[in-house]
Amino acid sequence: MERSIRELITQDLKKENKMLFIGGPRQVGKTTLAKQLGEISFSPFLYTSWDVFADQKKILKQKLPPDKKLIIFDEIHKFQNWKNLIKGIYDTHKDNNKIIVTGSSRLDLYQKGGDSLLGRYFYIRLHPFTLAEILKISLPKKFDPANFNFIDSKKSQKVFEQLFQFGGFPESFLRKEERFSLRWRNERRKRIVREDIRDISNIRNLSVLESILPFLQERVASVFSINSLREDFLLNHGTLSSWVDTLENFYYLFRIRPFLSSAIKSIKKEAKVFLWDYSEVENKASRFENLIASHLLKYVNYFEDFYGLNMKLFYLRDKNQREVDFLITKDNKPLIAVEVKLSQEKISSPLKYFKKKLDIPYAFQVLKKEEVDFVKNGIRVMSANKFLSALT
Repeated sequence: MERSIRELITQDLKKENKMLFIGGPRQVGKTTLAKQLGEISFSPFLYTSWDVFADQKKILKQKLPPDKKLIIFDEIHKFQNWKNLIKGIYDTHKDNNKIIVTGSSRLDLYQKGGDSLLGRYFYIRLHPFTLAEILKISLPKKFDPANFNFIDSKKSQKVFEQLFQFGGFPESFLRKEERFSLRWRNERRKRIVREDIRDISNIRNLSVLESILPFLQERVASVFSINSLREDFLLNHGTLSSWVDTLENFYYLFRIRPFLSSAIKSIKKEAKVFLWDYSEVENKASRFENLIASHLLKYVNYFEDFYGLNMKLFYLRDKNQREVDFLITKDNKPLIAVEVKLSQEKISSPLKYFKKKLDIPYAFQVLKKEEVDFVKNGIRVMSANKFLSALT
């Protein structure tokens, strides 16, 4: 299945004299996308993987054929001095070859120390499939929530139900078999810890780290406290905090932090935790909120990565325990508030409060319940399949 951002990436590679870094979770389709770019738009191309010993030798000796229009370096960040190596290759080959670097960790974090790659690349995050991508809805060319194009159909509802059951990772979603998906998820978790994290981090107690994952799944969509997890595993705060950071850097989980504003006396510390593969979450309400969070994050990252907009995803909570699940900001200005409910059509009181207090122009209450769409008090209450059709 063709990824919706492929054409935009092709345009960037042809127009800009920069490398393209594609980051994202393990098995989200980074390698497949990079090879498709080579086959369709940049043939002949060269694919190399740091996991292949013969390719390691080729890369280290920089024996790269000049006649290739595109060179792909997969998982090269596993090499300790990869930044300087890629910098040298780029400086030598930039006039003749386009370069893509892919990896299952936060490639944009590796800018510290030595020769910085800053200014030599664009960073693109590849997300799992979302409803709009599966339905092949055109990507928005500008951020314009006033003109959201909502589509309601039996097909969109069916796709939503499939996403809710199997998640958005290509292999699991396209197979649509519960038995296969369970085995696939188990294997993916093991490989994240036992291969990806083992190869790069200094964590020794990988079995303990792996045993923490089910506890994180139970805390999805709730305010996450390191201390509560620390007491369960008898680990010190610093160790556990660094482990959670590592899981975030390797795209196992992502955290959404509270929006800070003196106007609402917001809390300042606790983040909410979500999984990149929300199909792991057993609780239906938490899985539904995670699914919405994943779609919103992809929407925000799309405008950050391709259009350079300063957009962020937060949640709202004040010291009086009023809470709204999600808030999208642009240039730190609140623009879109989203509250998630399984079936409750009565408008959330905190959503009404925060919309008025922060003067949020667009507010939605999104339901898993089908065939709902109405506006009351300036807040649109609608079914998830219709709401998600307007995102990327």
